[in-house]
Amino acid sequence: MSSRELTGRTALVTGVARRAGIGAAIARELGRAGARLFVTCFRPYDQQQAWGIEPDEPESVLQELGSIAPDAAGAELDLSQPSSPAELFRQALQRFGQIDILVNNAAYWEAGGIGAVGADQLDRHYAVNVRASVLLCAEFARQLGPHRPGRIINITSGQGNGPMPGQIAYVVTKAALDALTLTLSAELAGRRITVNAIDPGPTDTGWISAEVRSEILQASPTARISSPDEIASLARWLSGDEAASTTGQVIRAQDGSRG
Repeated sequence: MSSRELTGRTALVTGVARRAGIGAAIARELGRAGARLFVTCFRPYDQQQAWGIEPDEPESVLQELGSIAPDAAGAELDLSQPSSPAELFRQALQRFGQIDILVNNAAYWEAGGIGAVGADQLDRHYAVNVRASVLLCAEFARQLGPHRPGRIINITSGQGNGPMPGQIAYVVTKAALDALTLTLSAELAGRRITVNAIDPGPTDTGWISAEVRSEILQASPTARISSPDEIASLARWLSGDEAASTTGQVIRAQDGSRG
């Protein structure tokens, strides 16, 4: 891929709030490749997680992206709301006129095994991990029209590669993204829209304690943990012309047990 291959294209990346996150890394990499950027965040979600977020971190990330990409803009939206995908595309199209690359990176996670799972917890995961992702894909396909090529990249998880005990709601909703990727890729193939998913595997975005790091390294055949930049490089390749014939794939960045 040439260094500026994505010049003239616009990427919409969800879940770009934290400097150390996968979403921010992907946005940086696509911006370096020449893409204009529209990104989303939802600070209340990160505030309730153990990793936390600085009060002005999303603004700082967006400012950084503006110094990298030809143009960058963003919106803070709660993707658990049914109207948010359409509103997101309204704002993005108002700013840039077209979206050529969609990266469904935003996700909802909370711990909970089968003994604690309930309808409310399942619904919270479903609203973001499944419903929002499907609706964003639908908005993306509609605005592209029948003749413009496009790229959809779903960020999934390791639920298809090994057990993830204590994460029932997360596992079942993330598994839906794998199924979506396969079927949607066939539905959109005739329109030159590729649909792929990336399973990053264990990735150091600031949540890995020394104890967890040791457990991951012992369980992994590769004895390593991915960096967000490595995942971003894969997303960049899938966004470019060299990946025009790659579709319907769930690409595992690392093999090995998640359990």
